[in-house]
Amino acid sequence: MHISEGVLKPEIIIPAAVVAGVWVAYLLYRLNFKDIPKIACMSAIFFIASFIHIPLGPTSIHLILGGLVGAFLGVNAILAICVGLLLQALFFGYGGISVLGVNLLMIAVPTIFARYFVKISFKERKYQKIYQYICWFLVGFIPLLCSSLILSGVLVLNGKEFLAISGLALAANFPLMIIEGIISLFAISFINRVNKELLN
Repeated sequence: MHISEGVLKPEIIIPAAVVAGVWVAYLLYRLNFKDIPKIACMSAIFFIASFIHIPLGPTSIHLILGGLVGAFLGVNAILAICVGLLLQALFFGYGGISVLGVNLLMIAVPTIFARYFVKISFKERKYQKIYQYICWFLVGFIPLLCSSLILSGVLVLNGKEFLAISGLALAANFPLMIIEGIISLFAISFINRVNKELLN
């Protein structure tokens, strides 16, 4: 999912870095210090899940678990994923410092939707259990779908020569969307049984 250094044009990298930097600064300004352990824990989950990479042209596919991170942190998922991406770039060369803003906006922003699906899953419905299972599946599926669409869009904006690889990247990530949806479904279902307060 990471876009590597040296692939994108400065016209894409610079605005993305500015937007991501301002957003991270704002989140740090309003950060409640009690949330730091939770953010650190979810950042570690993201960091470890992203370790298995399969190269795919200028990008790669791997587990992200961004949906789970977003489900627990909401908008603070951006901070957790920022730390994970920064450490991966510094120590393992995944992505890179120059494309950190692009990768952050692409991977972290869609995770905010996950919190919404968790919230609506607890509304009273006729078929409550089935409704909850669908919402918890979407916690993992939708953020990765959005990230894949953003990835493809960025590659298309980068030049016509990336048109084919943008479609390939979207198609290659589809199985991962299903896998992450299933992981989210089982993880949230388990947490809901043992400690529902974590989801509030």
